Amino acid sequence: MRMNDNVRRVTIRDCSIGGPDLTVMGGPCAIESREQIFAIAEVVAASGGRFLRGGAFKVRTAPTTFQGLGWDGWRLLREAADAHGLLTVSEILEDAQIEQARRYIDLAQIGSRNMQNTSLLKALGRSGMPVMLKRGFGCTIDEWLHAAEYILQEGNEDVLLCERGIRTFETATRFTLDVAAIPIARARLGVPVIVDPSHAAGQRDWVECLTLSGVAAGGDGLLIETHPNPSEALSDGPQAVVLSEFPALMARARHVAAAVGRSIPVALAMSAAVG
Repeated sequence: MRMNDNVRRVTIRDCSIGGPDLTVMGGPCAIESREQIFAIAEVVAASGGRFLRGGAFKVRTAPTTFQGLGWDGWRLLREAADAHGLLTVSEILEDAQIEQARRYIDLAQIGSRNMQNTSLLKALGRSGMPVMLKRGFGCTIDEWLHAAEYILQEGNEDVLLCERGIRTFETATRFTLDVAAIPIARARLGVPVIVDPSHAAGQRDWVECLTLSGVAAGGDGLLIETHPNPSEALSDGPQAVVLSEFPALMARARHVAAAVGRSIPVALAMSAAVG
């Protein structure tokens, strides 16, 4: 696959996103406990992941469902990531959270529902924090890119896009992964695109095929939900890859990445063992 030479790399600490190596972000939809997030961090790191994902402030459809652990969740996310040499990514919901979030979050996620929250876009643009902007599930590619421009125009060039599926007439999956949006967005805005197969699938049975298609289409990274026991997850359990199966999924994704001239790094400890 021919890479778009105009795509800028986004560097977060020691991680460069947008080059030949794909960046893997793995973790639960919601941080539930110390035991849960530390167990996940260990497997994500051992599988070559660079970011530990996890929600602490959850935007849920129903107000009676689990809303997250809040600041305690972010503290656990940071501790687990640091213990395993990972970076952190989590959703920020409002302007008032930004300053405190810097202590815990390396990559600020703007969720689908907030994609056109211009106040939040501008505030994160001014903050200088690296930002990953998820596509709104009812938005066109142009609307998505214009939303990203609100961040960029504040002088913040550390912007990633995330294709997570859009709402169509199809009901067999939770959303429809717009594979064509990946190369189009990369070419038009010149920033890396991360692929979220979990929200698009809605069921773990389809996460693998969407993961592989996202890699083949030129995605610069993967954002995948995983949980030790999805049947007991407090949020989005049906779409979470079983944690014990996460390493095998990454191994298969490496084969596709290699076929299109990309790579997914293995864990540092694993690399040393092989060497």
